[in-house]
Amino acid sequence: MASSLPGLALCGAIAAASLALGRIDALAAWGLSPLTLAILLGIGLGNSVPAGATASCATGVGLSKQTLLRSGIVLYGLRLTFGDIGELGAVGLLLDAAMIASTLLLAAWLGRRVLGLDSTSALLIGAGAAICGAAAVLAVATVVRARANDVAVAVATVVAFGTVALLAYPLIHIAVAAGFAGRPGSYGIYIGSTVHEVAQAVAAGSMFDVATSNMAVVAKLGRVAMLAPVLLLISLWQSRKPARIAAAGGDPRPVVQTDAVVIPWFALGFLALAGVNSLGVIPAALHAVAQETGTVCLAMAMAALGLTTRLSMVRAAGRKPVILAAMLAAWLLLGGLAANLVAVGAR
Repeated sequence: MASSLPGLALCGAIAAASLALGRIDALAAWGLSPLTLAILLGIGLGNSVPAGATASCATGVGLSKQTLLRSGIVLYGLRLTFGDIGELGAVGLLLDAAMIASTLLLAAWLGRRVLGLDSTSALLIGAGAAICGAAAVLAVATVVRARANDVAVAVATVVAFGTVALLAYPLIHIAVAAGFAGRPGSYGIYIGSTVHEVAQAVAAGSMFDVATSNMAVVAKLGRVAMLAPVLLLISLWQSRKPARIAAAGGDPRPVVQTDAVVIPWFALGFLALAGVNSLGVIPAALHAVAQETGTVCLAMAMAALGLTTRLSMVRAAGRKPVILAAMLAAWLLLGGLAANLVAVGAR
């Protein structure tokens, strides 16, 4: 535990700064929520100091990016009720599924046929964009036995472009607000069905009203819940090509030597607390403390995400993975926008 303290302290300091800056009206007017600011501050600090300078913080930063993120998402369930979740409806779930399927297929086609990337790299970048960012990359890597450097590049690209896309949602809203008018939370479904990371869905949703913020998280968690069936399909596909890596001359050693399917347990915790919140049995004081704790956890997770987004890693990977990640980010923003506008009109 002691080894985690420096990293936790660093993430905590960035989170505290972002929460303080988030109270400045001028920044809030630009849609810069505390969670967005935490990411930006983390990226700025992480790329302005040598990698070795923060080596002692690695354990705590990793803890923030994984455990605190999931804890924050679970506690976010206290902001919702099952009535809110029910508002996603069949159309919202279909949008989630459509964006996952189309993004994965587009990644395979663009990656292999257009850019000439190997199928593993294309799949990792596609999964990160389509489902839930770095978590999906790592989960898929265990199934396809990806090389460590392929995983690092995929994580770097999806986090970087997911962060860039995060800043685009307020600008897009200005241009298309009329298309979502009269449909509370519909812009949140657009965010949740297209943003890369769960953390980024929380950050992007927090730039808008409560209904939009809530639906952004619900729609995003709908995509996260689809990770398990996607992994099963990829595993089935992988079993048909057992010699693919060896034939390509790649390193056959897996990043994590396990064939277990990764189940997003934090999504179940989120639903459990939303259920408890629906009953109205939590005392007001405890409810407020739990919500504030969740916000701090998420801000620290944003800081950790920024600290580990090394722009040099993206540059070192060459242009092709970066181009693919950029194309997929554009598809999610623009293709997803078109799909959501059609869905709003059909309701």
